[in-house]
Amino acid sequence: MIPLLEIQGLSKYFDGLKAVSDFHLALPKDELAGLIGPNGAGKTTVFNLITGLYEPGGGTIRFDGQDILRLKAHQITKLGIARTFQNIRLFNELTVLDNVRVAYHGHLEYGLAPAILRTPDFQKKERELTQKAQELLKILNLSARQNEVAKGLPYGEQRRLEIARALAANPKLLLLDEPAAGMNPSEVRQLMELISWVRSEFDLTILLIEHQMQVVMGCCERVVVMDFGEIIAEGTPKEIQTNPRVIEAYLGKEV
Repeated sequence: MIPLLEIQGLSKYFDGLKAVSDFHLALPKDELAGLIGPNGAGKTTVFNLITGLYEPGGGTIRFDGQDILRLKAHQITKLGIARTFQNIRLFNELTVLDNVRVAYHGHLEYGLAPAILRTPDFQKKERELTQKAQELLKILNLSARQNEVAKGLPYGEQRRLEIARALAANPKLLLLDEPAAGMNPSEVRQLMELISWVRSEFDLTILLIEHQMQVVMGCCERVVVMDFGEIIAEGTPKEIQTNPRVIEAYLGKEV
């Protein structure tokens, strides 16, 4: 079976300093995998390379059988890769509903003139878009907040809104960058349930970066570990927990 995402020999250097070196990953359809490692290991850089925010120094990235290495970020999104960010990136002054509507607009095909003239076709598509956005907010238990400004949401709900916005891109692959960052234990438990449910409900493949081991060990079927830009281990959560190289990377050689 051809992997949904296949990465080979991926590298990235900043001013001669290695951020990612010889990174490789084969991610089958429907898998929920974790990418972990100490701070500065290169995890978010990998996400930025996959999504076209950084230009790679070498290697290959194939998604759904297509070479995406030199595509622009918006082209990669249209192919079916969506992501969230380590630091929440919402349109803080827009409503919850409009944050999701903006994400849906990437799939609309009317031009500038119909939008300015507000033609019947434009208005019909806008109504359909609003309905889709409201349905997605209902799924993620954000309907009651749809008319509130995004920056006024509690932190956990802002995270859910960011996931909703990513889902509005209609992805095949969802990249989650530290989705549990800043959450309290109750919110973390809810997030774990949400990730598993979203994966099943939307038929998604998910790759997540996370420092909270409760999330990684409780959700992921496979875990890839990075340190200093390189992969040092890969296996099931149980295998990773007892891997000497992983323990050394996190806790030091004396341990």
